[in-house]
Amino acid sequence: MNISKAEQRVLHVLAQGGQIRHTRGPKENGPGRKIVKVLCVTREGHILSDCTLAVFDRLRKRRLIASSNGGPYRATRLGRVSVRAQLDNR
Repeated sequence: MNISKAEQRVLHVLAQGGQIRHTRGPKENGPGRKIVKVLCVTREGHILSDCTLAVFDRLRKRRLIASSNGGPYRATRLGRVSVRAQLDNR
């Protein structure tokens, strides 16, 4: 699977225990509200600037990340397997 550098960085942070916190837009004519803002937080509490809404959408569409019960997004098993091993990028 072809994964860009930005996607690799985000998956690497999530595989180490990070999470993506999301914010939904205002409620419009329907029950579904779109995600308008994402924030990737490492396990130490630092914010990763490479995580944009476009990167988030690509990862979610490929099912490399998922949310359970409305909580923050985390790496799925497929996402953890897909990430290439790399040195800690602090």
